[in-house]
Amino acid sequence: MSPIIAKEVSLSMTSSPILCALQFAYEGRSYEENFATLKYLMTQTPEESIVLAPELCLSGYAYDDMERAATFSADILKELATLSTCKTLALTLIEKTAQGYANNFKLFHNGALLYTQSKAKLFPLGKEERYFTEGSSEAIRIYELNGIKIAVLICFELRFPKLWEQIKGADLILIPAYWGIERKMHLDVLTKALAIANQAYVLCANGADETMAKNSSIISPFGHAISDDSQNLIMHSFDFLEIKKMRRYLDIGINHHVSIDPLSGKD
Repeated sequence: MSPIIAKEVSLSMTSSPILCALQFAYEGRSYEENFATLKYLMTQTPEESIVLAPELCLSGYAYDDMERAATFSADILKELATLSTCKTLALTLIEKTAQGYANNFKLFHNGALLYTQSKAKLFPLGKEERYFTEGSSEAIRIYELNGIKIAVLICFELRFPKLWEQIKGADLILIPAYWGIERKMHLDVLTKALAIANQAYVLCANGADETMAKNSSIISPFGHAISDDSQNLIMHSFDFLEIKKMRRYLDIGINHHVSIDPLSGKD
């Protein structure tokens, strides 16, 4: 099955942006403090960059405070959009929907919210299914922004091979994560394997609390990883040529993967 690609109008972004993974501790801190940290780190990222923050980096898994966490998310949406002026910001938030609370990915670009995706695979060891409404796996798709095909797998979703196939053809795969230290090796292996298998860049941002694996990284289509557990900000350039070189060097069919334009229904 070919991935569905949503084609968007051209917006201001260079074809070779800087990829930025944020990595900071946020458990046990106030929402306001975490938002201040996010805002400060955003000032350290260059213009025309694509910035990914860890999963639920503003609230954490606020199971005993879901209503206030959702209200906080709603109140700062405009400020998050402003933070994306001249760059792209991606993160997940606790949001309240008609079905319940959701862990929603948000993509902001150049001052506007462009894309939302709900977490579809809830982590059973964290009892997420008790507190969050599950999103649709079928809704996980490729989103095209200025010629860059972007896909998102939220934390636990990284473990599902079917989803890897579903996003085949993406140029950049974002992994916002809250991945525990006990499974650090799994995060390292899976993110590298995803980059190699899909011959794409993988941008992973994980929390930096003591219980977290850290391991935020930027991985090239060749599987080369840029990672530093001691840093709050990890940066590396995105290069279309690296993707093209890998897909020509070892042709596994991604170059010929047919995409569907949902607006026309045609291949």
